[in-house]
Formats: sequence, structure tokens, C-alpha cells
Amino acid sequence: MISLQYNNLDNTASFHKLKNLDKRIDLKSFLTPERIRTYSIETGGKLSYNYAAMPVDEEIISLLQDLAEEQQLVEKYRALLSGEIMNTGENRKVLHHLLRGQLAGPVTYQGRDLRDFYISQQKRIFDFADKVHSGEIKGSTGKLFDTVVQIGIGGSDLGPRALHIALAGYAYETFGKPRMNARFISNVDPDDANCILHDLDPERCLFIIVSKSGTTQETLTNRQLVIEKMNRRGIAGLDPRKHMIAVTSETSPMAGSSEYLDSFFIDDFIGGRYSATSAVGGVILTLSYGREVFQSLLNGAHQSDKNALESDIRKNASLMDALIGVYLRNILLYPVTAVLPYSQALSRFPAHLQQLDMESNGKSVNRFGKPLNYPTGPVVFGEPGTNGQHSFYQLLHQGTDLIPLQFIGFKEPQYSFNPEIEGSNCQQKLIANLSAQIVAFAMGKDDSDPNKKFPGNRPSSLIFGERLNPEALGALLAHFENKIMFQGFTWNINSFDQEGVQLGKTLTRQILGGKSLDPLLEKYSTLLGIRK
Repeated sequence: MISLQYNNLDNTASFHKLKNLDKRIDLKSFLTPERIRTYSIETGGKLSYNYAAMPVDEEIISLLQDLAEEQQLVEKYRALLSGEIMNTGENRKVLHHLLRGQLAGPVTYQGRDLRDFYISQQKRIFDFADKVHSGEIKGSTGKLFDTVVQIGIGGSDLGPRALHIALAGYAYETFGKPRMNARFISNVDPDDANCILHDLDPERCLFIIVSKSGTTQETLTNRQLVIEKMNRRGIAGLDPRKHMIAVTSETSPMAGSSEYLDSFFIDDFIGGRYSATSAVGGVILTLSYGREVFQSLLNGAHQSDKNALESDIRKNASLMDALIGVYLRNILLYPVTAVLPYSQALSRFPAHLQQLDMESNGKSVNRFGKPLNYPTGPVVFGEPGTNGQHSFYQLLHQGTDLIPLQFIGFKEPQYSFNPEIEGSNCQQKLIANLSAQIVAFAMGKDDSDPNKKFPGNRPSSLIFGERLNPEALGALLAHFENKIMFQGFTWNINSFDQEGVQLGKTLTRQILGGKSLDPLLEKYSTLLGIRK
């Protein structure tokens, strides 16, 4: 068995060789039809990752391969899959890949095979959803459930919400309509919950309360808001407890509580932002779209997870994406990246990736708690095309900061109605815009009028496939999860804890506790009307 070494990026020979190259690729001369054809890697879900418009050549790619080997990136991934402790801050395994299929030997904890545990929870979810769909499980007043509402925040909301929105068009086109309507409540702002609840029939609503710890303040507050709103309706026989299920850990206060119709479990080895393929996303996606859709999503994710085991970066899409990202961040020193899906169905996917990337790799100490002297995770933002073209692309094309871009696109739409208008259909117009933007960013345009001059040499990558279906969506999700994992290994940081979100929570509890406060907290609390 290979002995793993955990070294900072700037202690590797490959990194210094990359720095000493002092090379800048001119995309205007490098981007050719042949390069577009060959600089592409197939991954899961019939997706491909194309990096032809990224500022790398064979010499740089060869050094990135050396860096992958020197930092033992694939070996560390294999160790993670085998159950080695990778979340050093919380002394935990990292097992979201195991939700999608087995890529290594059995992983056990306290005598239990965790793959068996995850499969058992998926089966329980599928059986429960079947009973809701058939009417065997009804609301407390005897009416069938037709709407499911997820209450959670952070990883309990962003991933599941993004995936649900992404599959809506597929479900309508394939099945006529979803099995159940779905809504989401996340923000503790009462306007969020009231806006969602105001037109719903509480007798037909099933609420999913998602909190691994069972103590998340925003989630429990929104749960109580829902209960009080249901009670105020004064409907005879309406019992909120018969309209709520829990997704939590087996040791949380919510587990097995009589306040819930049923409970589905995750464990501490599934991080919140990596939990969309667990019960956190599985319950609402199965209730809304059916077990076959969720299983297909898991299958697509597993295909990407398997591709990530390739040691040759030219065959490993997420690893190549990760290493090019490190090159952009640490050699070219670009601090921001934009994710630009040319698919309205992926409208909330960039928001999920914001959390996934920035909460994972927004670290300034290494996995041993020692300060780093090089940049780590970039700022991530994004919006669907073509909307973004009429919004912030001005800065991307002609602004003073160069921002690398990650485009996502599909050849076919989810809906079959796609009329031809003025010589081309709507999807063709969408993809024409996507193709044009990649070339415009790379090649630019010279003009005697400085206002009309495009500098070009603005790098981008492209992930594309035939159609956004559950399998492709699962593969896309896993691609980015694995990319972020590989970058964390490269930077020698812990990508699986999130201590940066804790301080604000602690101070919030102090303010709401009614005790004497620090003068600054007291002043802001008074200014905002919390205290008098």
C-alpha cells in the first residue's frame, strides 16, 4: 500500500517548475479546430469536458500530470473511498461517493457496513414514496398528499433545490407532470416561509424537515412557523405531526420522535454540501419525480466518480478541470471564476456550486492547521445564459479583471416543443450564443474605436452533453464535487469542514439569549430594533 504524504503546494517540485515556466498561452493562436476536437475528455452521463480554450499546452499539461502524481491526488481519492479519515478537523470519514455505488472495498464503522446502511435508507425512501404515491399514506384529515415542502438551509436546501429545478422540464416532458409538486423553505426570514405557504392546502402538504444535528436554528424556527400556521387554520383533525417527516442523524433529537410521521437517516460522514445524493436530496426528489429518476441520477454520479479514478489526467475530466483551476489560481493568480450554464434548468446550479466550492476550499490553513502562503479556493458566481449576456458579460469581455469561465451546455432541450423561428429553432439559437461566446472570449476583436475593442485571451472550459436528464445531472454534480476534492488535496487543505460559518451563529445565539452583550453587538442590535 502506498504511503500518503501531505505536503503544501509550494513544497512540490512540480509547482515551482510551473512557476518558472513564465509562459502565457496566446489563445488567439492556440485555439484551432483540431485543438477543440482533441482537448476533450468523456466522463459520466455521456458528458464531455472540453478545455481547448484554456491557457494550457502540452508542456503545462505534462507538469500538471507531474503535480497530480507528486501530490498523490488519485491515491488520496482511493484512500477517501476506503474510509480513511479525510475530514481532519472533525476526525471523520468522507463517504458521499459511497451513496452512489462501491468503488473500493467495504467501509465499516462500529461493526456496520456503511454501504449497506446507505442502501437501506434509499430503500426506505423508495418504499415510503411508493406508499405516498399510492395513497396508502395520507394526511391527517384523510386527503392525499399532492405537495412536498422541504425545510432546510445550506446544504439541506441548495443542492436538492438545484437538482429539483434542473429536472422539472425532464419530468413534465417524460411523465406529463411530477408525481408531487415541490416547494422549498430555507431562509429564517418569515417572508420566505409565508410566501411559500400562502397558497398551499395544508391538508395535502407533506413537510420534510432536514437537519443532520436536529438543532439547526433556522430550520427548527421555520418548522415551528409551519406548525403555528397550520394550527391557526382551525381545520378539524389537522395534526401537523402527521404531515412532517425528518431527515437527520440517528443520534439527533429529531430521530424517531413522535413529532414526525417517519425519519430517514444520514450520518456524520456525509457533509451537508455533499449530501444531495443522500436522503437530504433523495426524499424530495423521489417523492416529486419517482424512484427511477433518483436512481438514474445516482447512476450518473457513480459514472463520474469512477472516471475520477483514472491516473492519466488526459482521461480524468474532474482531475484535469481541478488542475487547470489550480494553474489559473496559483500561477496566473486569477481570484474569481464564473459558472455559466446555457440551460435555464440549471438556474440554481451556480448557487449550489458557490457553497460547494467556497465552503470547501475557502481555507487559509492546511489540513494540519498551519497557515498557507498561497491562494486557495476562488470566488465562484454564475447565472444562466443567455440572461447573463445581457447582465454582467460586459465586465467579463472588457473589464480590467480577467475571470476564467466554465460553460455548460446541451445539444437538445428538455421539452420537445422547440419551434423554428426565423430559420432556426430556440435551442439552436441558445447553442449558437454559447459557441459565439467561447470564441469571442478567446479571440477578441480588434477595432480602431477602443470602446469596441475586445482584448480576447479570456479562458473558458465547456462541459456538454446531448440532453439534461437525471443521469447527466448526476454526472455533472459529481464532476464538480470531485474537482473540488482534487483541488483541496492539491492545496493540502481540509475540504470537508466549515468552521468559517460557526462564529456568526455563536454571536447570534448571544444576541437572542437576552444576556449582557459586547458593546458592538449591543449597538447593532439596538440599531436594528432587536433590543431597546
